[in-house]
Amino acid sequence: MLARAGVCSRRDAERLIADGRVKLNGVVLDTPAVKVTDQDRIEVDGRVIGASETTRLWRYHKPTGLVTTHHDPAGRPTVFENLPPDLPRVISVGRLDLTSEGLLLLTNDGELARRLELPSNGWLRRYRARAFGRVTQEELDHLKDGITIDGMRYGSIDAQLERGQGANAWINVGITEGKNREVRRVLDALGLKVNRLIRISYGPFQLGTLQPGAVEEIPRKMIREQLGKDAV
Repeated sequence: MLARAGVCSRRDAERLIADGRVKLNGVVLDTPAVKVTDQDRIEVDGRVIGASETTRLWRYHKPTGLVTTHHDPAGRPTVFENLPPDLPRVISVGRLDLTSEGLLLLTNDGELARRLELPSNGWLRRYRARAFGRVTQEELDHLKDGITIDGMRYGSIDAQLERGQGANAWINVGITEGKNREVRRVLDALGLKVNRLIRISYGPFQLGTLQPGAVEEIPRKMIREQLGKDAV
């Protein structure tokens, strides 16, 4: 219910409950395993949570220099501090690290965010990476068989050498797992140092010509076509 109302992700909702910050009909909850209806009164930090909002999804062109979190202990600027003021409270579908840029999906529905993040949906995340160093297409082709780095196994990766540019190479990389810093770690294992990383697509959703810092809502019709009628 908290996730569907756009309060936070399901995982964060569990933390809120464990911290004693959630009340159900005036009683502090100590477990998330509770059935609720729209008639129940739910409070988070004393604020009453309304009924679930209509599910919405946005494309956002994340610039570099922003962290994908609501609160950064180090005081660095965040994605959510730099969104347009007319946007409702949203959460991100996955993350892009501080120096990465490109397509970041945003939604007001925590349950949808979790669904889109699951590796089991098999969605391809595609990136353009500029990396310092030399590499051949033959070396990149070996990534289709997967690779193990420091005990971490990465599945099949589609990598295509676009062009060389001086001491740098531009590489188009497609992954389906989306493990932490996967593209950077895999290319580093090939002797390449990524100095720019742009996510250009997430499943069927494309960055396209969206400018850095811009947000554009994805039409409900497209969400239904890609995710099914029960998604919105």
